[in-house]
Amino acid sequence: MSEQTQRQVQCPTCEKNVAWIDSNKYRPFCSKRCQLIDFGEWATEKHSIAGEPVFPPEDDQDGGLQ
Repeated sequence: MSEQTQRQVQCPTCEKNVAWIDSNKYRPFCSKRCQLIDFGEWATEKHSIAGEPVFPPEDDQDGGLQ
């Protein structure tokens, strides 16, 4: 694929244009940093997938871990 016909996408984190090529190991992200920022947002539940929970909430009457 020539450089002019490479598909460009926007990094989901910083919106920088990124070439969609096999050598970009962080795609669709522009860098490891943006990839980790996105991962952190999922881990802290800033992002979520709409719908019913897969696992029902457990009855946690003692408020702590066992």
